[in-house]
Amino acid sequence: MTTFIALASVREQIISCERCPRLRKYCERVAREKRRAFRDEIYWGKPVPGFGDPKARLLLIGLAPAAHGANRTGRVFTGDGVGGSGDFLMSALHRAGFANIPTSQRRDDGLKLKDAFIAAAVRCAPPDNKPTPEEIARCLPHLDAEIAALPRIRVVVALGRIAFDAYLRLLKERGVNARPRPAFGHALAHRLSNGQTLIGCYHPSRQNTNTGKLTPPMMDAVFRRANRALKR
Repeated sequence: MTTFIALASVREQIISCERCPRLRKYCERVAREKRRAFRDEIYWGKPVPGFGDPKARLLLIGLAPAAHGANRTGRVFTGDGVGGSGDFLMSALHRAGFANIPTSQRRDDGLKLKDAFIAAAVRCAPPDNKPTPEEIARCLPHLDAEIAALPRIRVVVALGRIAFDAYLRLLKERGVNARPRPAFGHALAHRLSNGQTLIGCYHPSRQNTNTGKLTPPMMDAVFRRANRALKR
């Protein structure tokens, strides 16, 4: 099975998922009620699959779709407003050579990723951006399936501690030894026994970017490290 076919199959499985009733009800309610600024739009309102280059060597893992971002547009890190997490992340990817444009506002905006793929630990928008441990566990097979369909992945950037821990849990379930357990830290890189490099990164949420906890230079440092790891 080719990578394109495998990813298409995984995508359909993700979109049709009903494993987490609480999350599905919340996403559907948000899609019905909408935000006033988007009242004339048709919300996606379904689980959100990953997005990017099927030949990617770099994998980014986020937390979950934003209620009025990816849950509205149907694409990860897309449509959460000018200066939101999508634009912040895409600007950094563009500077690093992984994205053709520095913004991410709509599914039809022409954005393309090169050598990079973006996924998430959870595929449905959770209330207050807080999925339960059980919901994260139920969603993990989707991430596993996407990674299985991306055979060239060499570097993983985890956007936030939840994504970092979810990936380590997935490695454990795959039988990959990660001892001593990698510690989460911004731009901190770990060489894993499966040959991949895992890099921690603060999540590009407005809470982090508006307070200066995460700045563009800090984001650039993560992708410089990722590029160095890809050249090894």
